[in-house]
Amino acid sequence: MNEIPQADGRLSFQACVPSVHLLEPQHAQRWDEFVISACTEATFFHRAGWQTVIERAMGHKTWFLYAESEGVIQGVLPLAEIKSVLFGHSLSSLPFCVYGGIAAISESAREVLDRAAQALASRLKVDYLEYRNLKAFHSEWPAKDLYVTFRKEMAPEPEENMQAIPRKQRAMVRKGIKAGLDSVLDEDIERFFSAYAASVHRLGTPVFSKKYFRLLKETFGQHCELMIITTGGRTVSGVMSFYFRDEVLPYYGGGTPEAREVAGNDFMYWELMRRACEQGYRIFDFGRSKRNTGSFDFKRNWGFEPQPLHYEYQLHRAGAVPDHNPLNPKYRMFINAWQKLPLPVANLIGPHIVRNLG
Repeated sequence: MNEIPQADGRLSFQACVPSVHLLEPQHAQRWDEFVISACTEATFFHRAGWQTVIERAMGHKTWFLYAESEGVIQGVLPLAEIKSVLFGHSLSSLPFCVYGGIAAISESAREVLDRAAQALASRLKVDYLEYRNLKAFHSEWPAKDLYVTFRKEMAPEPEENMQAIPRKQRAMVRKGIKAGLDSVLDEDIERFFSAYAASVHRLGTPVFSKKYFRLLKETFGQHCELMIITTGGRTVSGVMSFYFRDEVLPYYGGGTPEAREVAGNDFMYWELMRRACEQGYRIFDFGRSKRNTGSFDFKRNWGFEPQPLHYEYQLHRAGAVPDHNPLNPKYRMFINAWQKLPLPVANLIGPHIVRNLG
């Protein structure tokens, strides 16, 4: 508290305004303790490790800000700056992550972090500042009504979760079980990457680099899990999931062409749910999807209901909210051409493109 002398000689007390600092390596543990244990609105994507991943895998400058009062962290705001000739100059919390924005335990911390981010965006002369919020924050800013997330509390017993899946989707899960599919946890990204890369190539989407996935696994350790679905020793599908508090988040997943024949992806997500339930996790976060897409429909088929995400933009040099997504008609020709590339070529070129999309 600050003592403020009054005209009559008495003292009044004013709460300290939190100070804003840039995260340095020696404070990463304090940052994560705040995110994991002290701040209920923080997510896995507020963890300090994303600074390492984004800088080393993508080569982007990061600005991880935290607000501190009397030696105690009150709020965090991880930001990353992307400069791209094709896609512009942005400051975002947080690219490559579905959730972000300010996570704080006091309004004063939220306010100083917000002011600091806006000032930084002005100083860097970016096109726009972006917050990827679970809840609306700057309702007066332009927003993108494109993405939703799917989160649901699991029942405590696996069979209850199986029965909660709508009938048609449950039949697909049982098809995978009857096909004799197996699940195994992996420490190496190779089998996962082969399934994931094949899957995104069929969709006409550039793939992330192997370095990116290796860094995710190295950085987050046991909180980043690789599960592989196999049949007869062959990889059918794979998923990289994040664990945070009592939540499991399947984040990157994909399957080979064989996966469709044996319901490999359906079995994969059920296996993840079953395993997480048995280990005591409570929330299954199916993640972000664009409205009215195949991914959106797939998650609804599991009995999950969409919850809107609030992506808010303070426009600086840009004249409109960015629209860098495959649903934009101007990318249709690119997607069609990308699908025709040989997979090795797509895997070679893709990381150089996707690193600038965020």
